[in-house]
Amino acid sequence: MIVNTELENKGNLFPSKIINFKKDVDKLYFTAENDVILELTVVRDSLLRFRYTTVGNFDNDFSYAITKYASSGYNKLVIEDKKELFEITTSKLRCEILKSNMSVSIYDAKDGTLINQDEGGFHWEESYQHGGNIVKMSKTSNDGESYYGLGDKPNHLNLKGKRYSNWATDSYAYGKDTDPIYKAIPFYTGLHHGKAYGIFFDNTFRSTFDFAHERRNVTSFWAQGGEMNYYFFYGPKMNDVVESYTDLTGKPHQLPPLWALGFHQCKWSYYPENKVKEITSTFRELKIPCDAIYLDIDYMDGFRCFTWNKEYFPDPKRMVKELLDDGFKTVAIIDPGIKIDKDYSVFKEGLENDYFCKRADGDYMKGKVWPGECYFPDYTNPEVREWWSGLFQELIEDIGVKGVWNDMNEPAVMEVPNKTFPDDVRHDYDGNPCSHRKAHNIYGMQMARATYQGLKKYSYPKRPFVITRSAYSGTQRYTSTWTGDNVASWEHLWIANMQAQRMAMSGFSFAGSDIGGFAEQPQGELFTRWIQLGIFHPFFRVHSSGDHGDQEPWAFDEEVTDIVRKFIEIRYQLLPYLYTSFWNYVDHGTPILKSLVLYDQDDSQTHYRTDEFVFGEQILACPILEPNAKGRRMYLPQGLWYNFWTDDIIKGGKEMWVEADIDSMPIFVKEGAIIPKYPIQQYVGEKEITEITLDVYYKEGKEESELYSDANDGYDYTKGRYSLRNFTLRGKSNELIINQYKEGKFVTPYETFNVQFHGLPFDVVEVQLDNEKINIESLKVNGVTSIVVDKNFSELHILGITSKT
Repeated sequence: MIVNTELENKGNLFPSKIINFKKDVDKLYFTAENDVILELTVVRDSLLRFRYTTVGNFDNDFSYAITKYASSGYNKLVIEDKKELFEITTSKLRCEILKSNMSVSIYDAKDGTLINQDEGGFHWEESYQHGGNIVKMSKTSNDGESYYGLGDKPNHLNLKGKRYSNWATDSYAYGKDTDPIYKAIPFYTGLHHGKAYGIFFDNTFRSTFDFAHERRNVTSFWAQGGEMNYYFFYGPKMNDVVESYTDLTGKPHQLPPLWALGFHQCKWSYYPENKVKEITSTFRELKIPCDAIYLDIDYMDGFRCFTWNKEYFPDPKRMVKELLDDGFKTVAIIDPGIKIDKDYSVFKEGLENDYFCKRADGDYMKGKVWPGECYFPDYTNPEVREWWSGLFQELIEDIGVKGVWNDMNEPAVMEVPNKTFPDDVRHDYDGNPCSHRKAHNIYGMQMARATYQGLKKYSYPKRPFVITRSAYSGTQRYTSTWTGDNVASWEHLWIANMQAQRMAMSGFSFAGSDIGGFAEQPQGELFTRWIQLGIFHPFFRVHSSGDHGDQEPWAFDEEVTDIVRKFIEIRYQLLPYLYTSFWNYVDHGTPILKSLVLYDQDDSQTHYRTDEFVFGEQILACPILEPNAKGRRMYLPQGLWYNFWTDDIIKGGKEMWVEADIDSMPIFVKEGAIIPKYPIQQYVGEKEITEITLDVYYKEGKEESELYSDANDGYDYTKGRYSLRNFTLRGKSNELIINQYKEGKFVTPYETFNVQFHGLPFDVVEVQLDNEKINIESLKVNGVTSIVVDKNFSELHILGITSKT
């Protein structure tokens, strides 16, 4: 292998010849003459881990990203010691390691296709400033290769030709090319020649990814310290790669409460109490559905976390109860900065127990945030996390707040050049002491984890709801997220669409943006278009700074209010569909949003599409991203699609114009889909759902759909008390058959399905329900072909004759 001279001239060091090999169950060790060791772990047939050390031994193997519930085990492992290389083969992969320099090449074990190959491979540079190494990896970038992932990067979905850094950063009013911003998710998916793989670089130091930016045919990643430690996932489908990564780093620990998937209203800030009540009352008066109201930092006494401003909120417990009686769940903000105040109990406890972060020489880390000068808990210390979780008892258990929103946890510090802690701040890191250079990117994650632990404890037997601004890989186990302090602009509407899709393909589906923009003020048209996009984001919240005007659904004009109401109502109708998609995410790691390339990677036309995405498995959405638009051009994936508004059937695999004035947006439903819908509610639980509508979209052929239900909160579903209904649709030219197979012990409150048929190519002459004919006189209501059936039917058989028209 030819060593890249450009790299060599920069002082990079490379592994030398392999002189020793040994095997320990699923771990293989390759030692070079210059003491470099490669530890290769066969995690699964399609998942390999590569870990390098340059000093002859490895540090303690510890990661916040990897879940203890990750799948492991393989069906096949064959190791061959050949003349020039070692060959490791599983049922899915063949990995070759050159003896001359440890260079790695990975192939599809079945057809021999080269999937991924080292270019310079592993190399390093000694860090004289900090000690240790700057660790690097370079890979060959194949012709036509595309790259996706990396979390919240505010740019084109396809990362090809770009360079990005991972360093969680408070990025107020960030722009399209701002980098880095709030999250550090060092995982990407590569796609070439119809096959997808993934790489997760599990290194929490500041890292950089170069996707053929500096050198056209080279993709590389490196970090300012720590180990070269990465996982290689093989698909060959992108969805399999993302599911495998999500399995490794953790699926959400539980489903969210259903109300958390409703509409949320937030502002910096709603206060005092009568202002909060004015907002919530207006929602109910205007019949705009809403489930959550947020309290920003002004609810606190001098911005001290876990306190209340008694002038603004004299009796928070009463207020929270009254809001809940009206269907509003209260969500309160909690930041990491603890005000330096000897009379403040939280500060006193933290100080007495030595829970705050310290500088290298022993002084406490002091920084200015909203309360003024603050100390900051070291959430990497398990004792601190336990203490922090206990602080939520009054807020959650006593007062009745239902959710907590963690902000400023990059961590953000005001009035300092780097906006965060100095590098020399020390952290416990769960018994692996380190500097802030290593702990920075997981600080927000560990705060969210501690918050989650508190809410889980004090919300029980209900499920916790936590939101975080900063995140590292694996944070999706504990919390939802939003994309930070965006701007009320059309560009940011486009960015919000990109970020939600990118987060989903980075294992973090429970995400959304500040609808309407946090900074500045949207016009009614922009706000309307953003709501239309937002109904398809799992986290659905309006949030604004309040500096430039109001941003409630009624703050613009009557037309905007009416359109916004209509779309929020669509979100509430689709809640059982979204909840089912969430169950698939929690159970299988399946992304809730699927970019077109994730949905159909075999169609090369999808590789650079940015706007269109699939919501769940069967609904295609494409937001309007420009002002004054009466429609837009968009790409429909392969197959037949129904226009959501008109039921027109359109053949995909092409770009087309779609009409969509301000009161509409392009939405399509996959043929054969069965879409469950609730009646419109003003909040989750307002109505007892006695009947669910099933919108059935005819297909000549076969399609499968699901409907998941449980108690919408609590943990009984983990004990089998859930209902999973599997529907199989089979259509022919003159008949349609729907079979249902049920799983789970939960007895649903709904008793019937109102089955509504779309696109039947025949006139119905006979209906059989579980092999018995039923009366079809009332089959058509208001021009819609529909029938009400018992929820526990096994087979619904529709027969007809082809209409002569």
